[in-house]
Amino acid sequence: MSVTWEGKVYCAVVLDACSRRVVGWSIDSSPTAALVTNALGMAIDSRRPPAGTVIHSDHGVQFGSWAFTRRARGSGLTPSMGSIGDCCDNAVIESFWSRMQVELLSRRRWRTRIELANAMFEYLEIFHNRQRRHSSIGWLTPIEFENRQPITMA
Repeated sequence: MSVTWEGKVYCAVVLDACSRRVVGWSIDSSPTAALVTNALGMAIDSRRPPAGTVIHSDHGVQFGSWAFTRRARGSGLTPSMGSIGDCCDNAVIESFWSRMQVELLSRRRWRTRIELANAMFEYLEIFHNRQRRHSSIGWLTPIEFENRQPITMA
């Protein structure tokens, strides 16, 4: 969540834990089930994950909502929530949010929600996926990492 002169802006992200690529995202003025369900829908449309793929989230009410669970299970995905108070459960996404805070959100103030949403779009799609190098994947960008991986079919 970030604040503009107009009010708060919430962002939900679906991250591929292997490549660190943002594969789905949604931005809205409130933290609703629609926010996370839209991000999940974008990830499903872009990846077409095989049935049984596990999607892990925290215990936020949005992730336990009927709409989110129905969308996940309807696509053959297996929703997973870690144990309460376990800092390692969501380490990959927490690291992502920490970097986004330092690299984008803490650097300036935005007047409008649209201005911040545009900055978030550029951060996610342009900077994070195509330019930012990650130590966990050999100092490659997520797209470079995925392009170097052999394609396997289950």
